[in-house]
Amino acid sequence: MSITMGTTLASLVTNKRRVSALKSLGIVTVGDALTYYPFRVTEPVPLRAIREAAPGQQMAFAAVIRDMRVVPMNARRGYRLEATVDDADFARSRRVPGSTARLTFFSYRKSYVDWVSVRLRAGTSVVVSGMPGEYMGQLQFTHPEILTVAPVPAGAGAGLEGYARGAASGNGAFAGSADPYASAQSAYPPAATAPSGAALKYDADTVQEALTRVCRPRPVYHASSRISSEHIHETILGLLWMMGARTSSTPDGQLAGAGAAGIVAPATDTIAVQNGEEKSGTTAESGAEALSQSIPDVLPESVRKAKNLMHRAEAFLAIHDPASTARFKEAIETLRYEEAFVSQTSLLKARSHAHKSAAHSCPLVTDSLRDQFIASLPFSLTAGQQQVIHDIAADLAHDWPMQRLLQGEVGSGKTVVALAAMLQAVDAGYQAVLVAPTQVLAEQHAETIGRMVEQLKPAIPVTLLTGGMKLAARRKALAAASSGEPGIIVATHAAFSKTFQAPHLALVVIDEQHRFGVEQRESLNAKTDDGTTPHLLVMTATPIPRTAAMTWFGDLDISWLTELPGGRKPIRTVVVNEADAATMGRMFAHIRARVDAGERAYIVCPRIDADDEGNEGGSGVSAAAGSARGRAAASGSSARTAAGGRATRAAADAIGIDDPYETFDENGETVARPPLHAVAEIADRLQKLPQFQGIRFATLTGRDKDDVKTQVMADFAGGETPILVSTTVIEVGVDVKQASCIVIFDADRYGLSQLHQLRGRVGRGGTNSWAFLISRAEPGSPAEQRLEVIHHSLDGAEIAQADLEFRGAGDVLGDAQSGGKSSLKLLRVVKDADMIADARTRAEQLLAADPELADEVQLAGAVLDFTRGNETFLTSS
Repeated sequence: MSITMGTTLASLVTNKRRVSALKSLGIVTVGDALTYYPFRVTEPVPLRAIREAAPGQQMAFAAVIRDMRVVPMNARRGYRLEATVDDADFARSRRVPGSTARLTFFSYRKSYVDWVSVRLRAGTSVVVSGMPGEYMGQLQFTHPEILTVAPVPAGAGAGLEGYARGAASGNGAFAGSADPYASAQSAYPPAATAPSGAALKYDADTVQEALTRVCRPRPVYHASSRISSEHIHETILGLLWMMGARTSSTPDGQLAGAGAAGIVAPATDTIAVQNGEEKSGTTAESGAEALSQSIPDVLPESVRKAKNLMHRAEAFLAIHDPASTARFKEAIETLRYEEAFVSQTSLLKARSHAHKSAAHSCPLVTDSLRDQFIASLPFSLTAGQQQVIHDIAADLAHDWPMQRLLQGEVGSGKTVVALAAMLQAVDAGYQAVLVAPTQVLAEQHAETIGRMVEQLKPAIPVTLLTGGMKLAARRKALAAASSGEPGIIVATHAAFSKTFQAPHLALVVIDEQHRFGVEQRESLNAKTDDGTTPHLLVMTATPIPRTAAMTWFGDLDISWLTELPGGRKPIRTVVVNEADAATMGRMFAHIRARVDAGERAYIVCPRIDADDEGNEGGSGVSAAAGSARGRAAASGSSARTAAGGRATRAAADAIGIDDPYETFDENGETVARPPLHAVAEIADRLQKLPQFQGIRFATLTGRDKDDVKTQVMADFAGGETPILVSTTVIEVGVDVKQASCIVIFDADRYGLSQLHQLRGRVGRGGTNSWAFLISRAEPGSPAEQRLEVIHHSLDGAEIAQADLEFRGAGDVLGDAQSGGKSSLKLLRVVKDADMIADARTRAEQLLAADPELADEVQLAGAVLDFTRGNETFLTSS
């Protein structure tokens, strides 16, 4: 059976519980498994004899089981298994006296104790790796890692007794050695095979092999209660073996070499198919060749050699079975550059493709509708608005499609700029569509635009089209669009339906880009009768740092609106510890006072119901959504190294796999945190507080029907229900000028950019306004540090920059939180800016010589996968 990156694990792994557990982590195919990167790698474990043991310091040694006993624990249910080991021969190789130690295991399961008992029979040779401690005056290892070693066949001439031979230099000091296992390997006999037909399956054929395996750096993966990091590692190594790998990646850069540790063939009760099983004599060279055939390189050979990078297959092997931490980091850098190169090639191809398409030219005319509109405004445009309108006018005059991203803070006047562009298209005799993410926002846009253009001559038809409209009104709107009459159409997702036709469509404006995927936007290209591609203007209020925007939106021209209209007062932001009952009480009293003064308040919760497992789609509470699982991440200060020390954030940054939005223990398992607050729960609790007696509450979630949402917002704006408890459905476009307070529960679990967006829902009417961020973050934790950023800053660009530095681009700019799967797992937009610039330059050179990537089939496939995997280029968090 030929195994590729697209082969499903269900067809290879016989353990269905493991398949299900891996699927819960987003691992479905071989490619998913190989790109499920470890968040850290342990340091090499030093060899020490028992007499050299130091409590609390990791060590490994070889020994023989002298005796073993199982003791029922009468006071508590369960069993204690104790085995005594003797390292006399191993100690002799290290020129120290031999000694004994106790190995101790505890379990409530008799089956587990029986299994360990069979493995640790008296006389068995073992290699032990663990942390020594002391109990009742004797050295003890509790639940150490044990590898059993096959007995040497009669006449082979060397067992544990052979340690002393050739061990003059066998001090086991790994640090600084070019091959950290050379001294250990030289001390032990050559490979020997377990007797044929042995009843017991041994973990290793030789002591040398076992020591090499336990001493090597070991990757640690984010795990779950359903599957451990060790089992994830075991599965990935099994897949690599099946694809042709027989030996580990070695420090000299080769896939295999003399003395390299072998990858153990997976057990048939775990793996259903074993590729090349019949070729038990596979050489190192042929194994490397087989793996590279199963995992072809994506980067062009010229680029790989110029950058001195590993082959892709070699990099995967060095990540999942590293010979050293340096080798691991080198492999990470290789695949990080691959991501940069593929993403930049994809963006450059998209830009090139757009410029080759035809579009309707919409030049400005004398006494244009656009100029009439600008002259009718009761205020003067900012310099930024004037410049962006000028740039868009020049783009629309071309006969190839404009592709422009308009970024601006909430209230910076993006709608005015978009309307000026749409009027220019209408003046040229064409149709323009404004696509909004929600019905509430679409209705607001239609009302605002209709009011702004009602004085213009000739009259401009403004058509509203939403999925929640009654059938008669919807048919009327669809008929108006399909007539091709010049005008403005304001629509929701209904614009992407097959029933929507706009034959003279020249301009598409998308409000809040992150809500729509590439395929949805592409579907609008098919709405025209003449095969032209509409001009595209994408708007977002989610601030993106310039470096990130240039990286991620490389196929778009980018405009920024940085000036805010006058009269808006700064929002006062207060971080409140939920456990501080006194402050919480004062906050609720303050909100009641503002409501009594005729103002409104939002209360935001991440979940709809208390029993929801996740958040409401795309809320950005990454811990709830589990979105970071598919990406490598480091727990920073909470991660312990194998040697018992604490890994520093600097060390995590050196490897570059970090994500502080979830908290993991030293084994990569998610640390349990309090459940997220829900709309129904909070609404019920608040209505019972004395501060809110006599006040009507309303709730709003994404599950509500469109007509319900419209009515709820009308009642809220009108003051009938002055307090609105909602999910983040109010994050985009909701404009209630009387709203002066917003309370955000579980604020420590949100992205900074999303908190900034939510905060922008208040203070829109010129009144004093407040944002209360309710947190359960531990003092000094990364979550508390994030909230301090938004507490002290109202600058969206500064906040977004901090968000990128805290989280990396995968969350802020990827699409995992929108239900998709981001192709970027390692690339960091801020830290890797130089790498991205280099990749873009080389990608430009490659595309100049080979625009269709005809000579780079693997790269072309990766570019296509990247485009499909990143349909939403921006999330609101």
